[in-house]
Amino acid sequence: MERTPLVAGNWKMFKTRGEAAEFCSALIALVDDLDEIDLALCPPFTALDLVAERIGDSGVGVWGQNVHDATEGAFTGEISCRMLIDAGATGVLLGHSERRALFGETDEALARKLTASLAHGLEPVLCIGESEAERDGGATESRLATQLQGALTGLTGSQVLQVTLAYEPVWAIGTGRSATPEIAQETHAFIRGAIAKSHGEECAAAIRILYGGSVKPDNAASLLAQPDVDGALVGGASLDAQGFAAIARAAIAGS
Repeated sequence: MERTPLVAGNWKMFKTRGEAAEFCSALIALVDDLDEIDLALCPPFTALDLVAERIGDSGVGVWGQNVHDATEGAFTGEISCRMLIDAGATGVLLGHSERRALFGETDEALARKLTASLAHGLEPVLCIGESEAERDGGATESRLATQLQGALTGLTGSQVLQVTLAYEPVWAIGTGRSATPEIAQETHAFIRGAIAKSHGEECAAAIRILYGGSVKPDNAASLLAQPDVDGALVGGASLDAQGFAAIARAAIAGS
């Protein structure tokens, strides 16, 4: 089954509103001809509305970097699905490795966030991945299976089809180290096989699985050419419009 490539840029805790505006102006000129690919940006909450206003009409998705599962309430510092949508967001990033490691997010909490996001019509992007110790100890597959089961159990096949998965090996994030194309393909194939077992072959064939782990313009082409790699979740390289556009073009070339 043909899957449209998707390249998403996660800005993390970078860019003021002014810097976000400059980025959007630069990016629009670079990607206005990229009809064969889906693009998305994950700005900080303070710039969500601005990015949505500047770039939303061009078809680029605008995602929150996190969300709370409650509709509203006494949750200081949190943001709801309704608030994301009100700010112009079309999707939301869930379970990034930094959220899991630094802020204690559990698979159970992510299951609630995933259900809430789907109920509100946001496109959820679920991040999964293993640590260096788990990779070296041969526990990659069991770790990924646990994360998938914890977040997706209880969802129907049609609901899972609305989810994008992002495989991000923790040992390759912010370290300058990246999985080889062969490792990326092997792991993505395992993830697709796990989805086939839990939600059926049709769902597994259709779901998009992104690779995220030190993706840069110089390694994107080989990573994104793999048959089960459907795009990229880009961190640091997405802060530069030229670099982000180069990765997007590499995804098209590899599809």
